Amino acid sequence: MNVSLTSLSLPILLSAVAVFIASSLIWMALKYHDSEWNKLPDEEAARNGLRGASVGQYSVPHAASMEERNTPEWKQKYQEGPAAMLVIVPHGTLAMGKQLVQWFIYCVIISFLVAYVTSVALTAGADYLKVFRVAGTVAVLTYAGGMPMKSIWFGQPWSGTVKDALDGLIYGLLTAGVFGWLWP
Repeated sequence: MNVSLTSLSLPILLSAVAVFIASSLIWMALKYHDSEWNKLPDEEAARNGLRGASVGQYSVPHAASMEERNTPEWKQKYQEGPAAMLVIVPHGTLAMGKQLVQWFIYCVIISFLVAYVTSVALTAGADYLKVFRVAGTVAVLTYAGGMPMKSIWFGQPWSGTVKDALDGLIYGLLTAGVFGWLWP
């Protein structure tokens, strides 16, 4: 018998809550991500130099096209360094409410996608381990699968990518456990 997505409302919501709580514990209690961020050698000079930049993504040296990136001037700047990719975020009071809401919505969307794939792959009454394997595979791939791109394309140290992937593995296993536990 097929499993409807409405019958999976509780595992969708509870797995999103479990991941939200786990991520809060990882970032606030375990704090193993704290070592990923370094201080610039002259932070005040950098702050002053960036003061006029609006919120957005930047690259240094900047090239607007592949043609510009192939000029001797750009190649010289890149060779001399520094080369950087930078994100300027809104400044002011550090309020994380918006990001936390967005993160929870993202967790719900992932859980919904896990529910969809698992409901197509398995029938009602499937045993815990089968549900765990399907839901876990989808959830781990979703939470952790794209992490290597940050190192491959954007220069994130691999140690940070490994930590992000570990987080994704934890989130995926939690999601799988909730789906296995509450599978109809």
